[in-house]
Amino acid sequence: MKTLALLFFSFFIFNCEAQLKTNDAIPLQEEAVNYRFEAVADGINNPWGMAFLPDGSLLVTEKSGILYHVKNGVKTEVKNVPAVYNRGQGGLMDIELHPDYAKNGWIYMSYSSMEGEGEAGGANTAIIRAKLEDESLVNIEKIYKATPNSKRSHHFGSRITFDNNGFLFFSIGSRGFENENPQDLTRDAGKIYRLNDDGSIPKDNPFVGQANTKEAIYSYGHRNPQGLVKNPFTGAIWEHEHGPQGGDEINIIKKGANYGWQVITYGINYDNSIITNETEKAGMEQPLYYWAPSIAPSGMTFVTSDKYPDWKGYLLVGSLKFQYLELVKLNGDTVIGRKKIATNMGRMRNVKQGPDGYIYMGVEGKGIVKIIPN
Repeated sequence: MKTLALLFFSFFIFNCEAQLKTNDAIPLQEEAVNYRFEAVADGINNPWGMAFLPDGSLLVTEKSGILYHVKNGVKTEVKNVPAVYNRGQGGLMDIELHPDYAKNGWIYMSYSSMEGEGEAGGANTAIIRAKLEDESLVNIEKIYKATPNSKRSHHFGSRITFDNNGFLFFSIGSRGFENENPQDLTRDAGKIYRLNDDGSIPKDNPFVGQANTKEAIYSYGHRNPQGLVKNPFTGAIWEHEHGPQGGDEINIIKKGANYGWQVITYGINYDNSIITNETEKAGMEQPLYYWAPSIAPSGMTFVTSDKYPDWKGYLLVGSLKFQYLELVKLNGDTVIGRKKIATNMGRMRNVKQGPDGYIYMGVEGKGIVKIIPN
């Protein structure tokens, strides 16, 4: 019996190690520190989303439910922000401007909302748009509300971006229902969605006209996407999502594609048990890149600025787990290198390139910090 038990234990460990494999060909390197940091806005405990206004001022969402307008280092609380379900990973999340904001003034926000059907006292991700007048939100319109509500406190997503055609993309996490939501087109959550800017559904969305299907869905099989951005060089929508223990992914979002969670994954459960022995399957997309072990990615931006010649053309991703900013070096759609930026700063919740060409980080416990090259 002892021999059998030992063999079983060895087989279990082998399988766990096989699942939690590392992209050894691309080691993580230390970046030479040729930059300094400047505090832009402090006293923001969890700066989830950032959006720069045309005048150079900054809107920052605080997860607890506060929207700040930061101008010349002074924070003002914006009024009339919807009530949020501030529990676990839920709260006030991303914020993005309409591509034609200078003309129409629309601001888009995501948050965990208790409105709608489902478990009493629960919530799910909602998207609204509104305008800013006299430091208050006005003309608030609901764009989308995921259902059903749940008391589960994790996997709300949620990032927002626009493509070159003016379509609104946003992410909603699985809400913890790993076996039910991501692969089921009749259910919200575990998906990337595409809408027109007014919330209507584009006629060429991949599942329009299919019975018992959420027609706003653009891609599915996602776990908890907390990075979503347009590649400014190609126009493609890039996404990253949290895996479990290992298996965080970078994906290029394709129309109607299935990204596999949790039928396939490069991660394992937090108790080291196996989720699935499959890492690939016909009809399911492979990630452009995956992290194992997990870095807990949050926020992402492409560097286009001449202020950072060694970073230009590459991707920046925040790491919540290891508290650094990761520079993901690219050759087209292929990852060719990785470097640590801004180490030991704190949990990196978000990163954006501002209209002035500088990189801004949202750091938990610190606020907004700018990277200035020497």
